[in-house]
Amino acid sequence: MNAFSKLLCTALLVVSNLAWANLSRDDAAVVAQRASGGRVLSVDKSESSGQPVWRVKLVTPAGEVQIIHVNVTTGEIR
Repeated sequence: MNAFSKLLCTALLVVSNLAWANLSRDDAAVVAQRASGGRVLSVDKSESSGQPVWRVKLVTPAGEVQIIHVNVTTGEIR
């Protein structure tokens, strides 16, 4: 196997591992903030439908409190 092939395989392994990495508390706050446009009050780990989620509590620009669940594994909003 030549050096380029080894480098390519290593890069692919690193990228695939990053895709499965868990979302951090800070990343979840950013995801929820972008989705709502609000200010983050708190971020706690919880569970929704048997899946680990970040429970992000925000205040919207209209002054309403909103809860957004962000999937720990995928970063999807629930």
